[in-house]
This record gives sequence, structure tokens and C-alpha cells, in this order.
Amino acid sequence: MAKTSTQMVEEYNGFIPFIASICELEDRYWDTPIAEGKWTVKDMLCHIMLWDKYFYEDAIEKIKLGEPLTVKHQDFNQFNAHAIQYAKSRTKLEIYDQFIEYRSKIIRTISGLQEEEYLRSYMDGDGKKFSINGYLRGFIPHDKKHKKQIQSFIKSLD
Repeated sequence: MAKTSTQMVEEYNGFIPFIASICELEDRYWDTPIAEGKWTVKDMLCHIMLWDKYFYEDAIEKIKLGEPLTVKHQDFNQFNAHAIQYAKSRTKLEIYDQFIEYRSKIIRTISGLQEEEYLRSYMDGDGKKFSINGYLRGFIPHDKKHKKQIQSFIKSLD
């Protein structure tokens, strides 16, 4: 994993071209579970996008504005179930556009921060420590896990 804040931001940003590349997949593949009992590509991207939206609105944007963070520990299963339902009501293009919107907002915001702001610990809505460095260190592997799953699924289509 990248070490400096610049490398981490670049690595986090690297998921955008991957998402753009899979937009070429036919809609039916976006709506096909990647394996029996697993999510669809659309479900996974919606899941990632909604986490980006949540962290942008409740943490990263708040840091930029100098406001208290409202991000709190979430029930992952409930959050993810909501993402799956949300995905059912959206098109591939809508989810792609929203993914790009929120990921780009995060990238623009954290790219403009001073190194000390990037490393600083802020108190979240639960009174626990939150840092952008910690956020990226948690979500870059999360992105990689889903990217690998999607790549394996695409390879299985050949």
C-alpha cells in the first residue's frame, strides 16, 4: 500500500478508471450476481458509492469546512442492505455518475488539505478518532477486494 498522502490519494483515485472501464459491460452483466449468493456488479458499485457519499458528507466535507464530524459507526449489514435496495432502483449510468461524483469530491477535498490535516485525528459523531489517513488505509483495500471480485467475474464471462 502507498505510504505518503499523495500516493494514497492517487491509489484511491485509481478506482475511477477501473469503474469507467467496466461501464462497457452489457447491462445484463451488471445485473448478474458475480457468483451464486453474491452481489451483482451494480450492487457492489452502489455499495462503494454510498459509503463514499456517507464519508464525504459526514466526515471529509466537515473537515474541509471546519465543522464537527457527524460520521458514526454504522451497522454494516443494514447499510449494505440499503445499498442493494438502492441499486435495484437505479440504472448502471446513474450509479456510475454518482460514483464518479462522490469519489471525485473526496479526491478534490483531500488533495487540497495540508499534510497535518490529512494526518490529524478528528472526533467523529461517536466520540472516536477519525483521520483521513486512517479512512484511506481502510478503504483502499476495500476497493481492491471488490475490484478483484469484479475482475474475476469478468474473466469468467470469457
